[in-house]
Amino acid sequence: MEACPIPVVTVQTVPYDDQKPGTSGLRKKTMVFESKKNYLQNFIQSVLSSIDLRDRQGCTMVVGSDGRYFSRTAIEVIVQMAAANGIGRLVIGHNGILSTPAVSCIIRKIKAIGGIILTASHNPGGPGGDFGIKFNVANGGPAPDTVTDKIHQISRTLEEFAICPDLRIDLSRLGRQDFDLENKFKPFRVEIVDSVDVYLNLLRSIFDFSAIKGLLTGSDQLKIRIDAMNGVMGPYVRRILCDELGAPANSAVNCIPLEDFGGQHPDPNLTYAASLVEAMKGGEFGFGAAFDGDGDRYMILGQNGFFVNPSDSVAIIAANLPCIPYFQQMGVRGFARSMPTSTALDKVAKAMKVTLYETPTGWKFFGNLMDSGRCSLCGEESFGAGSDHIREKDGLWAVLTWLSIMAARKQSVEEIVRDHWARLGRNYYCRFDYEGVDQKAAFFMMRDLGAVITDKAFTRQKFAVGNSVYSVEKTDNFEYTDPVDGSVTKNQGLRIIFTDGSRIIFRLSLTGCVGATIRIYAESYERDPEKLNRETQAVLGPLIGIALKISEIHERTGRKGPTVIT
Repeated sequence: MEACPIPVVTVQTVPYDDQKPGTSGLRKKTMVFESKKNYLQNFIQSVLSSIDLRDRQGCTMVVGSDGRYFSRTAIEVIVQMAAANGIGRLVIGHNGILSTPAVSCIIRKIKAIGGIILTASHNPGGPGGDFGIKFNVANGGPAPDTVTDKIHQISRTLEEFAICPDLRIDLSRLGRQDFDLENKFKPFRVEIVDSVDVYLNLLRSIFDFSAIKGLLTGSDQLKIRIDAMNGVMGPYVRRILCDELGAPANSAVNCIPLEDFGGQHPDPNLTYAASLVEAMKGGEFGFGAAFDGDGDRYMILGQNGFFVNPSDSVAIIAANLPCIPYFQQMGVRGFARSMPTSTALDKVAKAMKVTLYETPTGWKFFGNLMDSGRCSLCGEESFGAGSDHIREKDGLWAVLTWLSIMAARKQSVEEIVRDHWARLGRNYYCRFDYEGVDQKAAFFMMRDLGAVITDKAFTRQKFAVGNSVYSVEKTDNFEYTDPVDGSVTKNQGLRIIFTDGSRIIFRLSLTGCVGATIRIYAESYERDPEKLNRETQAVLGPLIGIALKISEIHERTGRKGPTVIT
């Protein structure tokens, strides 16, 4: 306890009009937070003020980061402002490190009012990279629109913030640190906790660790290669997969969290996890996985670099849930996927006779379904999957699920995937990302494309490409009515659905820090056993050609091709 009470100071400030949180919080270039006066403080005050004062007084919040540059500075400010705003206790990961799934886990475990996660997910870090602040609510999931709208409204009129500038904490020292504040009856407490412990205990209750350990250490030992991409997952991979489950220490690479992720792009896909792809192609390893910066996204590879499309991954996990003790005990209540995610999960839901929910992109939409008991498993095509054990996507959970399935079925990754296709058919699927597009050009392209495809005449169109003819059955700009609270979310992506079930989808994303991202998705379903092993791009070529033609994306953006193909 401090000898003298720490003063609480009110600082005058000027509001910013660009602090509207997106799907995954507020993301900007790091220099915006570093160089704009009170930019960080304004947003933190807006987050804290969005919590009703009666709820805020004496409550507990969780704070974690993916270790990126500027996180330690931001954590110090958050601690000083939380103290000044009446928060009673902060629980913070050791050295500031907590994965996004771990934050969700701890919020739920200790019944905190919410948590702040410092991450820009899979975006680059470092002084020239990106920084982000994400607010999760009491269920452990991302703040819903009602909360983020309130935060934005407060940020636009903010005139002052409260802070204890003399308060200092030691992020490296595990345990309690208590502080006496001016005009406060109770001390303000900070607890620095082990980054892995609580989350590991939750995983132990979900999986059969002995079965996974047998797979990784037995006579027919599965050799694995896990790439933490110098993000938050390093400590979790080493502690759980290596120390707890017996994988050799050299199975895990890039496990030291670095402020700039080693100069790499911490995005687990075929483009940015190229070193893992190359290692897997050699045939030495039977299972490979990579994680993004904050640990909620993952990529699965089989021997010889066999790539598991994330939409297929979610469907295969769903089809094999009986392999997991948690689902043996809890049962399966329903599945959910984001609208752009392939309909492979729909086929599983139909076969298992469970309800399938199609939502907008963003994990917050799954939270309502899970909280109401409607949904057990959910996933997005952007390399995210999770279940109702927390309210975030969870990369390591997905990896342990895959290892559990392999242990139970005694098959390789490729065998499991091909068996799934043989049983339920294959959804050929790909996504083209055009990153850093001029925002005006992107907006007008999407506006004009929307007008074209929603015109009544368009639904009578037929597109002939080579030997294929695609007849339009339905077009729309996707909107979602939440079955729990009745809220409506509009303008979530342009869809063209053809009579054979093929789909083309266009979405505009503004979660990047420079420009806009236009995403084009193409999907085609194949049931013929003789046609399940074709090249994805060859199958989807005609659909991609149609998408490029009607959108005029190259002409409208000046691009010659996509930045990333997944």
